[in-house]
Amino acid sequence: MDRTMNEKRQEDRGGLRRMLPLAVILAVAAAGFFLLRDVLSFQALTANREALIGFRDANYAATAAFFVLVYVVIVAFSLPGATVATLTGGFLFGVFPGVLFNVIGATIGATGIFLAARWGLGETLARRMDASEGRIRAIRDGLRENELSYLFLIRLVPAVPFFVANLLPALMDVRLGRFVLTTFFGIIPGALVYTWVGAGLGEVFARDETPNLGIIFEPQILGPILALCALAALPIAVKKLRGKKDF
Repeated sequence: MDRTMNEKRQEDRGGLRRMLPLAVILAVAAAGFFLLRDVLSFQALTANREALIGFRDANYAATAAFFVLVYVVIVAFSLPGATVATLTGGFLFGVFPGVLFNVIGATIGATGIFLAARWGLGETLARRMDASEGRIRAIRDGLRENELSYLFLIRLVPAVPFFVANLLPALMDVRLGRFVLTTFFGIIPGALVYTWVGAGLGEVFARDETPNLGIIFEPQILGPILALCALAALPIAVKKLRGKKDF
C-alpha cells in the first residue's frame, strides 16, 4: 500500500516537472502581452531605425546573430511582435539573407514550444488517443497516414495561428524531424512575403506611412500560397479516392 502511494506521488511529481517548461512559456507569454506590446511594435522600429542601421553597419555578424536570438525568444515564448520582427529582418538584411534569418529564428522558436508541449502533455494524450476507439482513433489514424501533408497545410494556410500550428503536432505525437522539416519549409512563403515588405520599409518611412500587412491576402500573393496548399493536400485526396475505388 505504502509502495503504491509512493509510486503515485513520484508520478505526480514527474508530471509537474514535465509541465514546468510549458507553464513557463504560458506565464512569459501572458506577461509579455501586457508588458512588451509597445516595445516590440512598428512604432518602436520606426523610432529606432537609424540606430539599428548604424549598429548593423558597424557589427553585421553580431547584429545577425542577436536578431536570430531575439526572434527565437519571441516565437518560443509567444511574445507579441513576431510580425514586426519579420519586417525588421527584411529592413536590416534585405529579402536575402533576411528571409533565412527569419525562418531559422521562427523554426527554432517553434521547436521550443513543440518540445515543451510534447514533454508536458503530448505523450499522455498520444497514449489516450491510441487507446481510444471510434472517431477519435479514426482522426489520429488519418493524421498518421497523411502526416506530412497535414503538417504542411497548417503551416501554409494563413488563417492558422502560429502558436496553434506549433502546439497541435506536439499533442498528436508528431516526430521531431518531421515537425522541424515542415515548419522550416512550410513557413517560407509567408516569411518571404513579410520579409519583402520589410525590405521596402525605407521608402515607407520616407513617406511617413505604415506597411500594408494585409498584402498576404491580396490575390497575387494569396493565389500562389493557396496553390501550394492544394499541392500539399493532393496526397490526401489521392488516398481517399483510391480508398473509394477499393471499396
